[in-house]
Amino acid sequence: MDVNDLDDRATEATGTDEIVVPAQMACVAPGQLEDLRRRVDRLLVQQRQFVSDASHELLTPIAGLRAQLEEARLHPDATDPKELIERALTDIDRLQTIVTDLLVLARTGTSIPDALTPVDLAELVRTTPYHRTGDALVLLRLAPGVTANVVDHEIHRAFRNLLDNAQRHARHMVLVELRRNEDHAELVVTDDGDGIPEEDRRRVFERFSRLDKARARAQGGTGLGLAIVRDIVHAHGGTIEVGEAEAGGARFVLRLPLAAGPAPDRQPLERQACEAV
Repeated sequence: MDVNDLDDRATEATGTDEIVVPAQMACVAPGQLEDLRRRVDRLLVQQRQFVSDASHELLTPIAGLRAQLEEARLHPDATDPKELIERALTDIDRLQTIVTDLLVLARTGTSIPDALTPVDLAELVRTTPYHRTGDALVLLRLAPGVTANVVDHEIHRAFRNLLDNAQRHARHMVLVELRRNEDHAELVVTDDGDGIPEEDRRRVFERFSRLDKARARAQGGTGLGLAIVRDIVHAHGGTIEVGEAEAGGARFVLRLPLAAGPAPDRQPLERQACEAV
């Protein structure tokens, strides 16, 4: 849609409701059409930037794979087939990861709120499959009976992304805490790494965002993991924010509305022992 056509569509509207409604709105609120144009312009800019970033991320492993294969074709006698296959599979794995994350972003929130079910978040955390990266010890401190209405597999993915991110940056330990805070469940993931500078804390949730210090793709991550977390949490009516941990690392706080119902009896959080994962 060309935003310059909005005025014409408003003035020529005489038929279907799809066209008449914008014209009626323009008559009621003269400034609304200009606001709409600005919003569409911003969305188009964001869309173009996203397509550009996604293309770049996909082309990088493709270019690496092509270079390896062309080198092998030019110098077959100097090529180690086993080494070539391993390098090619690494690039293919990265392509598959990026495409998978892009598909997740496209689907996020499409099953909400129809597919919401009450889920025990402590059990969800314990049963979430994740990849162990690095040597950091993962400790769980989970209050029982904290239930939220969620799409199970989406919250699984959001937590797994937070945990994978924390493990990549932790030096020795990652702490996962679950607690009830008034009418919200709070899931807190803390690491003892270098942390995130305050000026970069909003940027980490943008798609394909990487801090300069962590731009090396060999360190893992597609730049989409935290964007996926943000979209999933917002689709559930929750919030996600990042701050500084006491140990100086990053502290991500995910909040979700609690499921309706009386609060169950539970131990005070501070009396619960940590579980090592």
